[in-house]
Amino acid sequence: MDDGGVWWVLLVGGLATYATRALGVVLSNRLDPDGAMFDWISAIAYALLAALVARMILLPVGVLEATGLAERIAALAAGVMVYFRTHRNVLAAVVAGLVTLAGLSALVGPEAM
Repeated sequence: MDDGGVWWVLLVGGLATYATRALGVVLSNRLDPDGAMFDWISAIAYALLAALVARMILLPVGVLEATGLAERIAALAAGVMVYFRTHRNVLAAVVAGLVTLAGLSALVGPEAM
């Protein structure tokens, strides 16, 4: 891609980014935080997180390929358990899953390929 193409991509990307942010500012007065729109946005965010986690567990890439499926599922189970025990705290669940996966990987070692 030549220099003109790079600048065009940056311009269009910047416009798209700032247009959506401006739209959010304009619409922020009209949206009810307890309304259906916020519930829908929250559901989309959780669905995206679930899809990313499922993909990492079932089709790992990079360093995660060296871990076994059982280790990844155990880390998922730990994360889900902590999520519900901490009244739906996503950060605590992610940290619990990470610590579980790291601990099991250290105990079991890299999977034979």
